[in-house]
Amino acid sequence: MQATDVYQGMLAETIPLTGANGDAINAYFARPLGAGPFPGVVLIHHMPGWDEWYFEATRKFAAHGYAALAPNLYARAGHGMPDDVAARVRAAGGVPDEQAVGDVAAAMHYLRALAYVNGRVGVFGTCSGGRHAYLAACRVPGFDAVADLWGGGVVMAPADLTPNRPVAPIDYTADLACPLLGLFGAEDRSPTPEQVAQHEQVLKQHGKQYEFTMYPDAGHGFFYYDRPAYRQAQAVDGWQKVFAFFGKHLK
Repeated sequence: MQATDVYQGMLAETIPLTGANGDAINAYFARPLGAGPFPGVVLIHHMPGWDEWYFEATRKFAAHGYAALAPNLYARAGHGMPDDVAARVRAAGGVPDEQAVGDVAAAMHYLRALAYVNGRVGVFGTCSGGRHAYLAACRVPGFDAVADLWGGGVVMAPADLTPNRPVAPIDYTADLACPLLGLFGAEDRSPTPEQVAQHEQVLKQHGKQYEFTMYPDAGHGFFYYDRPAYRQAQAVDGWQKVFAFFGKHLK
């Protein structure tokens, strides 16, 4: 929160981005106006798609003083309404992990190249984006903090592996090189509380720095104010935890 006499302004726009394999994709970028320096954050959208909630979240980060970039991981599936594009991606078994990690890495390097970014970049994701955030933080050098919000599929049974998702992200935990924030709902079925506990145990085994919160009376997607899953008290507390965590590690 800023004092009422502090100038506030931001730029928000869609930009082109060179993603994995040199592919041309697009991204939503928002930053405060001014010279900075600002910390950077990559936002990884959820399975419902590169949608209005993620554009709002990107601007929310900018309002809190971050240069925020949300790459469109579904750009290769064509364009249209987010729900329609997401349906095509789901029918194809989701985006390949290798491609998603490459797009997230490209977004991180884009932010690091900006003169007004302070040299520290985090990664944030919800739902499938939380899974991708954790996967990228384990596999891509250069992230300074990661927030995984109810990322299903971090823990995977062998039967759940697919050509697009050939390795469970939890199996890369030894390579995690930055602090982790995890926010989860006790009523969620992906990830279940048992899967979250399994993830926590592996983090402990590898001596990783992490903060997990399991919210009672919340399920999957409890930040999404436009959906029945929304839980006001848990969402407000969760956002406070997100900004406290990134403020500690990125600012």
